Amino acid sequence: MTSYKQILVEAFLVLSLALISVPSNASKLVYNLKPQLIADGVYLLEGSTDHFNRKNGGNIVNTGFLVGPDGVIVIDTGPSLRYGSEMRAAIKAVTPKPIKSIIITHDHPDHYLGNQAFKDIPIMALPETIAVIKRDGDEVAEGMYRMVGDWMRGTEVVVPNQKAKNGEIVIGGRAISLIALDGHTSGDLVVFDKKSGVIFAGDLAFHKRTPTFPSATLNKWVKSLIKLKNIPFKIMVPGHGPIVTDSRAIDSTIDYIKWIDATLRAGVDSGADMNEMMATDIPAPYNQWGVSRDEFIRSITYLFPKMEAELLPRIDN
Repeated sequence: MTSYKQILVEAFLVLSLALISVPSNASKLVYNLKPQLIADGVYLLEGSTDHFNRKNGGNIVNTGFLVGPDGVIVIDTGPSLRYGSEMRAAIKAVTPKPIKSIIITHDHPDHYLGNQAFKDIPIMALPETIAVIKRDGDEVAEGMYRMVGDWMRGTEVVVPNQKAKNGEIVIGGRAISLIALDGHTSGDLVVFDKKSGVIFAGDLAFHKRTPTFPSATLNKWVKSLIKLKNIPFKIMVPGHGPIVTDSRAIDSTIDYIKWIDATLRAGVDSGADMNEMMATDIPAPYNQWGVSRDEFIRSITYLFPKMEAELLPRIDN
């Protein structure tokens, strides 16, 4: 199985020219995080829809926090110690209430490498996510260092120390529902705030940014998105891209997954190789999304060998 470290190193090589052109000066690196109030007591920190690079410092992710009567719930901590530290300062500027809990939605590095800034606070994730971070976290952090350089300085992996499970939980006086799903990764945790109707979908949903597939199981991902659609949310925060007030992010992510699946199957059936698959025309609206061509090429490298193994089994077996 391809490790996340290998995936990040591959991305680094693709982007190397762009990275080299950006000067590194750790003393001037600032994410300039600005919390957006999107509902009563619900704040969003919206990231870029670009690649990891030395301009954005890996800030391509949506994180957020909920302010309850007695404290704050943080959802994902970003790609680095620097991000987590700035996030904590941004929260303090909004409310003097203490941070009660950190919730990590899944095991991709832009969502949890800021944990170090919150290591004095309980950090919660699904058991599957905890296991992957324990196994791959150091390799993933190394890959991120290669990609964004000084933005990562001082960052060390802090593994979540509480196991999340399905159901309603009250943190800081605020009731939220935790929904355990999978498909984008082996463990995708969704956070639904019933009071405001805001749902944090993690990377199960993308909007105006091309989905990524390094850990994906396509049929499970679609099933999870269908379950999400049945939740009566008012605002959805996707893992990447702008928020929505309807099911657009779900629908477009499902459509893209199904298109990828059909495209790969057709390629295997026709005897195409990976280079031919990478040259496939990307139809609208997918070709208008952030990093569409680069993410499509990566998707082929992740998924096409698996599809060949599924559809073209060895005859001597």
